[in-house]
Amino acid sequence: MSATIGQGTSRTSNGVQHLHFELHLPHPVEQVWLAVASARGLRQWLAAADVLEPRLGGAVVLRWLNQPGEVVVHVGRVSAWDVERVAEYTLDSLHGRMRFHLEPDGRSGTTLRFTNEFPGDDALRLDCLAGWHDHFEYLAEALSGHPVDWSTWTPARWHRFRDAYATRG
Repeated sequence: MSATIGQGTSRTSNGVQHLHFELHLPHPVEQVWLAVASARGLRQWLAAADVLEPRLGGAVVLRWLNQPGEVVVHVGRVSAWDVERVAEYTLDSLHGRMRFHLEPDGRSGTTLRFTNEFPGDDALRLDCLAGWHDHFEYLAEALSGHPVDWSTWTPARWHRFRDAYATRG
């Protein structure tokens, strides 16, 4: 079984964007949990967690690594925490609330339901759909033993996802 990353969906309500992704990953919940809820795991596919206090109300500081020469840091709190089930981070930035909800999928797989809520316009919605899709491809690769090498990152794949989401509307 290979990873399945469904197309992200979205809706807008009162100026708030609501993005949703569902991933089916051929890895046990314990492994996926470490990828979304630990500093070491997050660095392999999303961002450096310079601070991550693994508890409800804990501090979180994420530093994006895919912007060569630019420091992009987002600060927030752990807004939900249920070990091996829910990790949610609410950041003070355009990333808003990011919720990772894990469920067992068969004998050794995991379904990851992801929600992201943030204020923004349609252009930002498309940017974030593309960004999350790109990062979820990296997550699947990291879970298979191939974490992203941030020094070789380019925006090419992100642009392909952005164009595809713009075409879909």
